[in-house]
Formats: sequence, C-alpha cells, structure tokens
Amino acid sequence: MYPASVESTGQRLPDTVLAQRVSAGDRDAFRLLMRRYNRTLYRTARSILKDDAEAEDAVQEAYLLAYRGLGTFRGDAKLSTWLVRIVANEALARVRKRTRRAEIIQLSSDTQEASEAVEDNVNQALPEQPESAAQRAQTRRLIEAKIDKLPDAFRTVFVLRALEEFSVEEAAIALGIPEATVRTRYFRARGLLREALAREIDFVFDHAFAFAGERCDRIVESVLARLGAGAETGTRA
Repeated sequence: MYPASVESTGQRLPDTVLAQRVSAGDRDAFRLLMRRYNRTLYRTARSILKDDAEAEDAVQEAYLLAYRGLGTFRGDAKLSTWLVRIVANEALARVRKRTRRAEIIQLSSDTQEASEAVEDNVNQALPEQPESAAQRAQTRRLIEAKIDKLPDAFRTVFVLRALEEFSVEEAAIALGIPEATVRTRYFRARGLLREALAREIDFVFDHAFAFAGERCDRIVESVLARLGAGAETGTRA
C-alpha cells in the first residue's frame, strides 16, 4: 500500500514509481509529477501555440489525458517524452481548431520557406539600457521573442533540445519524427536564432552611447550659459 503523501520524498522518487502511484490514485503523487514537469510541458505547448494562456490550457488538458492514461504507460520511453508527446498533440489540435485548417503546423515535414520565415522580424530596436535586473528581464524577453519567430517546424525542436536539454533520441520520440530531422531542425534553428540576435546587436551598437536629445541639449545649454557668465565677468572687469 502506498503512503498517503509523497511530498516528503520530493525529487527522490523516480518517474516509474511516481507513475505507479498516480495510477493507483495517489493525488499527492500526481501533484509532484505536475510540479516536476510543468515547465517542460508549458514550454512545449508555448512553442507551438505562441500564446501564454492557451499554452496553460493545453498543459492542463494534457495532464488530464495523462492522468487517465498513466495505466498504459509501460516505461518504454522516459515519462517526460511521453508527457511531451501528449501536450504537443493537444497543442497541435488547438492550432488546427483555431485556424480551421487540418495542417497548419506539421512537425513531421519541412518547408522551403521555413528557414526564411524569421528574416522579416530581426530588426526591432532594444529598449534603452535599464538597471541590471531589468536588463536581464529585457534580454530574456528579446530571446523569447526571437524564439517565437522561428519557423513552426523548428521552434519546438529548439525548445526541447536547447531549453529542456532533451537528447536527440528523446526529442525524436516525443515529437514522433526521425532523429536526423531533429538534428537538422535544431542546427537550422540555432543558425536562424544566432543571425536574428546578431542583427539585433548590430542595431544596438549603432545606438550605443547615444548623444542626441536631452543630453546634447543639456551640454549645449550649459556651455552657452558658462560662456555667457564669462562674458559678463569680462565686461564688468
């Protein structure tokens, strides 16, 4: 008989044991499972839907499906890849429903246009440099925005490989695509993202240590004021 709660065991519980306890109706085990994989599933859904609220809804639905289907989980693959496959399918179904088209995002096929889709969105200006904490937040938002602009077929592969550190094999199983496709898309996604960020940085370099505007006006007026003061002194002398 399983204990009533697994909270005290924390991260020590392996996935297989956790899955068994959830299948046996242990809600505390399910709570721990969700906390363990919330970020991974959210990032997966977000990479497909590009909408925070809808990604959260997709994750919730995926968890419900997983809860009902954990009895069929045999541990042939990692629990994380099994869960990602569920949430990816749920997110894709929402995309198809939202657009009323059967094949909007095809994780199983590449398109010639995909590698060029990010080209039109790489020249947005960065905000003026803030305090350190705010700067980190802005940098994170910039990277997230550039990831959002990756072609659909590449974005989820990149999120799983780069952010969640899935292996090539795990990502292939989770998305139902060949390992060679995972490698190709990850390589191309990194190249597109690197190029987008490089162009952003080049744009910022052009505006570094900006001098126009208030600072320029202040210095001009200050110098003129000092000249005026000097002239008055000289006149009196």
